[in-house]
Amino acid sequence: MNILLMLAALAILFTTLALLRPVDHDESQYVAAAALTAHGLLPYRDFAYLQTPLQPYLFAPVALLAGSWTWPALRILNALLGIATIACVHTAARTLGAKPKAALTCAALFATCDILLFSIGTARNDALPAALLAAALPLIVRRATTRKTAALAGFLLASAAAAKISYAFPALACGLYALVDRRHRPIAILLGTLPVVAFVAWTYAASPAGFVFGTFTFPARGPAEYYALRPWKMSLPAKAIDTLKFLALGAALPALALVARDAWRRRTVDLLDWLILAGLIAALLPFPTWRQYLLPALPALFVRLSLIPPPSRAWRIAFAVFAAAGIAPSIAALADSDGLSLTQALRGGRAVGRVLDQHGLAGPIATLSPQILPAANRQPDPAFATGPFYFRSTKLLDATQEHALHLISRARMKLDGSTILTGGEGPATSGDASLDQALATAARDAGYEPIPIPGTRFTAFTPPAHTPASPRPAPHNSP
Repeated sequence: MNILLMLAALAILFTTLALLRPVDHDESQYVAAAALTAHGLLPYRDFAYLQTPLQPYLFAPVALLAGSWTWPALRILNALLGIATIACVHTAARTLGAKPKAALTCAALFATCDILLFSIGTARNDALPAALLAAALPLIVRRATTRKTAALAGFLLASAAAAKISYAFPALACGLYALVDRRHRPIAILLGTLPVVAFVAWTYAASPAGFVFGTFTFPARGPAEYYALRPWKMSLPAKAIDTLKFLALGAALPALALVARDAWRRRTVDLLDWLILAGLIAALLPFPTWRQYLLPALPALFVRLSLIPPPSRAWRIAFAVFAAAGIAPSIAALADSDGLSLTQALRGGRAVGRVLDQHGLAGPIATLSPQILPAANRQPDPAFATGPFYFRSTKLLDATQEHALHLISRARMKLDGSTILTGGEGPATSGDASLDQALATAARDAGYEPIPIPGTRFTAFTPPAHTPASPRPAPHNSP
């Protein structure tokens, strides 16, 4: 009953935080992908998507049902997935034999981590794979694993990787461990992954070049290009500082220290230890490291923590201090007067829709802030589905490749006659205002007419009346 009360309270709290947290421009491509997929377009084939493919397909029904409320609906969905993740951590701890108080305490400590709170408070792609990974934990930690549970665990682990590629590391660690400890039924785990492998292969076949660019090339090369003028951010010292900072915002850092000490004393490394290590490797490989990258390590970490005998009073005080530190960034975000609130963004989106309706402007909208378009009852131009993240690129692709993959960069901007919307990319959304300025400048230079949206930060640009829209590449095009 205690865990149910805690989860109910957390559901209310997390949903409230999700609706109150300021806008983050990271949300742009995920809202756009869900909205476009809901209307029949396919990731990679019809628009660029810079992650592995599962989430747009699973979230598309939500976008279809939510309509103009797609963005807040996706935030609420991620908050509820966070609740599921915490519940599965508690279940896995109890399955392993942790005492009720220990399992409840570790689940609560997990809930205070800023890594988790940020990941489930925005419409990003972190909550879904974390929930899938956590759901696999009660199945793989059982002493007696059946073929069905092993197959289901394989399905869940593969699905997590299909939602975000960094979760392939814990999935691989589990598979390799099962080869060593045959009680985990490696063949059944492998069979469970096959439906997901088939799905991913299908998305690859739809556009091989788009799939490779979105899942491998851009994540590997995009950040290095963007941070070329800030090399410190790509350095090992910066990575070490950032990693310690993110782990310290919550109970993850003392938990990691206590688990490492316990493993050293026992001189053994079990499956949970391998999952923790795999999650940390997944977080540390990309440059730079952001807080959400560390989430793959946390579910196994807090399950493992529940098995350690109650620590000393000094450790308990440390956990309390770090837990309080984990909550602080969310409180600070809510108090940030410079940020754009979700309510303001939705109100702005509705205002955009009214103005566009008044001017008889239908069709897709080219914008670096596609997350506001559902509120305007408009769809993103597929070439802008990645928000600012590919637009800011300069040398990753040439013009021919961009055309084939439905992408537009700042360096090779070619307007096709779509209505343009600016004003959502800037410091208020943790973004870069110069990108919106570049889009606005290109629109003015091409003779587009600006239409300010009253009461908002947005401006629409309509193409010259004598300039017909250029034909878009066929949705199935692929180099």
